[in-house]
Amino acid sequence: MKSEFQNHSDDEPFLGRVQRVLPVLSPAERRLAEFLLDFPGELGSYDAQELARLCEVSKATVSRFVRRIGFESYDKAKKAVRDERETGSRLFFAHAEPEANAAALAMDMREDKDNLDWTFSKLSAADLDALSRAVISTRKVWIAGQRISHSFAQYLYWQLTKIVPEVVVFPQGGETLGEHVARIEKGDLVIAIVLRRRMAGTSRLLDAVTEAGGDLALISDESMPRHSSARWHFHCRTHSEGPQFNHAAVLALCHQIVVRATLLSGREGRERLRAVDAVNEKLLQYE
Repeated sequence: MKSEFQNHSDDEPFLGRVQRVLPVLSPAERRLAEFLLDFPGELGSYDAQELARLCEVSKATVSRFVRRIGFESYDKAKKAVRDERETGSRLFFAHAEPEANAAALAMDMREDKDNLDWTFSKLSAADLDALSRAVISTRKVWIAGQRISHSFAQYLYWQLTKIVPEVVVFPQGGETLGEHVARIEKGDLVIAIVLRRRMAGTSRLLDAVTEAGGDLALISDESMPRHSSARWHFHCRTHSEGPQFNHAAVLALCHQIVVRATLLSGREGRERLRAVDAVNEKLLQYE
């Protein structure tokens, strides 16, 4: 069968290949294509006969479809899917069969524990204490986070703002990075949370922070090499067999930073906490 991709790069993403041929597929091929758009990782997990069974099509249909989207063989298509899965795209981790999700809770809890064990086994208590001391002693704490990392940046902010006079999360909606990086002063603490899949330009942002004189603390997933400009770099394992990364260890690390900084803040921190609660009580913020 003639490939629909003779004029396209061999680097064409798998899902792009499938979407491109949808209009010209036979009903059986289209059923297979729609299945793979929902669960692309299954092609990397099963042989051709098993995939045909899942989609209720013939093995010949699978073979024709693979050639139609530009692969010489099923094995080469399978390798391409596995390679894309290695980039971190969670689309390639979803499973179609009910059996794959039947023990999801137990599997997730095991992943939580494994990720926590891995992360804290590599954690330096001395580095964690040093970062916590920097949090309460610096002129200003900047917390950077984009995409999913922004959620953890906000968590750190909500907790640290009760004990630290000056703390900022960036970027917020509609803001550019430069609006904040330009105001970083020498000795400021910048906690950058950079979990995959990271934004393009992340390395340039980190370099700009250190060029501005900021002390850089990185919280990343396990795939990121240590950044040469970072004073501290904490790796959190986010491994998951499911369609989403597992961030249990990231939250646990953020919690440890908050707890240690609060304890180190001493009387001043406790007085600030009491002042915050007193104002909130006065304003009837709590039920």
